[in-house]
Amino acid sequence: MSLELQLGLLLLLAALGMPLFAVILGIALVGLQAAGYGEAALTEFYGLGDMPGLIAIPLFTLAGYLLSESQAPRRLVRLSNALLGGLPGGLAIVAIVACAFFTAFTGASGVTVVAMGALLFPALVAAGYPKAYSLGLVTAGGSLGLLFAPSLPLILYGFVAGPIAGDPGVSIPDLFLAGLLPGLLMLLVLSAHAMWVGRSVPAPPQGFDAGELRAALWEARWELPLPLIVLTAVYQGVLAVSEVAALTAAYVLVVTVLVRREIGFHQLPGVMAEAMRMVGAILLILGAARALSNWFIDQDVPGRLYAFVSAYVDSPLEFLLLLNLFLLVVGMLVDIFSAIVILTPLLMPLAAQFGVHPAHLGVVMLANLQIGYFTPPVGMNLFIAAYRFQQPVTTLVRATLPFLLLLGATVLLITWWPGLSLALLAG
Repeated sequence: MSLELQLGLLLLLAALGMPLFAVILGIALVGLQAAGYGEAALTEFYGLGDMPGLIAIPLFTLAGYLLSESQAPRRLVRLSNALLGGLPGGLAIVAIVACAFFTAFTGASGVTVVAMGALLFPALVAAGYPKAYSLGLVTAGGSLGLLFAPSLPLILYGFVAGPIAGDPGVSIPDLFLAGLLPGLLMLLVLSAHAMWVGRSVPAPPQGFDAGELRAALWEARWELPLPLIVLTAVYQGVLAVSEVAALTAAYVLVVTVLVRREIGFHQLPGVMAEAMRMVGAILLILGAARALSNWFIDQDVPGRLYAFVSAYVDSPLEFLLLLNLFLLVVGMLVDIFSAIVILTPLLMPLAAQFGVHPAHLGVVMLANLQIGYFTPPVGMNLFIAAYRFQQPVTTLVRATLPFLLLLGATVLLITWWPGLSLALLAG
């Protein structure tokens, strides 16, 4: 059977529902076998164990799943509401901040829609926010936070991009810094919109309550150190990323199981198993994509791609704007982990030819892919929210359209302004 026929058969199986990692690995096996070294595909899985810091992925994932199964989301919402609830649009801003924080630690946008949406959607509607706005906010809000440490997609991009980046290089701590200002810009844009929407919503009768703030701070006293642990340790260079992940997982485990006792010992194996299923899926995709990247490199796909693109594109900005459109489509169709490990080895050499810093490329990629989560017609969060809130998908599409336009414009600004991603690196 010819190479073209085998690849066509694999694409047909993909259309019929074959798991994506199997499609990726199948294409890699077929291509490498045709090149004469098919066994190289399998050695990539063995080589995953040699990747420095890879243990950070399962440890951060476990910490995120433990938080999602505890009462931490409720405490986070209460604290945010005590701080921001008295502002115009305060409860909506609370939802934005809480979703971003939660997604940053779980790394899973769909988990945020399910876990936080159950708390925030009824509260927003009860406070007088329009139902369509409330639906759109909790659906789009689930994708916020992927640019903040210790987001799994951010870490995964660092693992894939680090070994292949030339000069300048890129590391996971670099990416934690690069994503901070663009992520905050997204939150500020949505918060400004929330204040505009909140003009017609009755203000909370109690306003700011110092006693409630003290009570909320005390209740969340065990969760508050988490971002400080991650950010301080990584940014100050005190600990490696893997060590920070271990410290975070141990801290969350002790707090949720022994201190707060919100997760019983009998529940712990189930939570761990669920977290490791997600990790297993990520590692399968990573190993398969590394094998596929070997074949791409063998066939000089990056070089051919650059020759094709350079015939039509003259500047870095044109390249990044076209990349925005491409990544939005990819984000609708492919999960973010697969997109990162497949596209990064292809796009990084291309971006380097146009002088795009690898950290800025990562921020642009993740910013676009996170919007793809709720971009119609097939954004994953649309279907998760439709199931969670028992609403037609068409209703969710209309509800998320303002957020798509706002965040889309913000992504264009982030793309055009690389200094926003690189400012903290330069410092």
